[in-house]
Amino acid sequence: MVEGLLPKDFAVYENGVKQQLKFFTSDPFPLSAAVVIDMGMQDVTVQKVNQTYTALAGAFTPYDEIALYTFSARSSRVSTFSVVNQQITAKLSQIKGERGANNGPPVTSGPMSNSGPIVNGRPIDPGGVIVSTPPKVARVLNDAILMAAVDLSKRDRTRRKVIFVISDGREYGSTASYKDVLKVLLTNEIQVYGLGVGGAAIPVYNKLQKIHIPKTGFAGFSNILPKFCSATGGEIFNEFSRQDIEAMYARVFGDARNQYTLGYSTRSTPSTAYREIEVRVGRPDLKIYAKDGYYPAPLPR
Repeated sequence: MVEGLLPKDFAVYENGVKQQLKFFTSDPFPLSAAVVIDMGMQDVTVQKVNQTYTALAGAFTPYDEIALYTFSARSSRVSTFSVVNQQITAKLSQIKGERGANNGPPVTSGPMSNSGPIVNGRPIDPGGVIVSTPPKVARVLNDAILMAAVDLSKRDRTRRKVIFVISDGREYGSTASYKDVLKVLLTNEIQVYGLGVGGAAIPVYNKLQKIHIPKTGFAGFSNILPKFCSATGGEIFNEFSRQDIEAMYARVFGDARNQYTLGYSTRSTPSTAYREIEVRVGRPDLKIYAKDGYYPAPLPR
């Protein structure tokens, strides 16, 4: 955070209309942090992340509370919200023993492939056209973020609510859509921070994930984690080595805890339609991280 800015340095617009600031502080807020760990990544990446959990626990203060979640083909709540204590440490040690995926490249030919009916080692219809499509394994990132967001929505409003995702950002097979999950996040003022590891930490990852392997129908997964971070005012950090991952924990939660907090009053209406927010700072040399907008909560009956 760039220190020393004052209320006069900021301008906030809602749906294009400038708002009058009625609250301003740069004081740190205690965190309610949901840590979501991707166990569906390649095992070498999972094991690298597993060795960093001591540094992860050390990034929190006694005033913060943390809950743990994991996901792969399904999402799981590992622990409910509490301060970092022996229970949380034990749960992290439990996660540390889990393994990631060990899948090699898709098998589309040869004796291990699913190339159709075979009798005595020969295909029943040798002249037939064989199309072998490797199955996609579910990676329910949307569902995991939604589970964490619903839990965070019940935490005290005096805390800053964040979801911290350790993943390569791949999503496939979730019941919840990106749009629906984002609405829950923005309605409940939850920021998403991401630590991109594995393939996401490779500089050319965004190009590689778009490669289509001919005759397999396999086009990979899309990395949606940066979209969640950008829309909610969080950040995405991509790190490859164990040392860089450990160092990044303190920065992520330091950034989440120490922010400028701006408040204004807006007219209550029965509508819960999305409202855009734009934050401007009177210094062109600064980069601004702020949520794109919000969904107002329904009026009480």
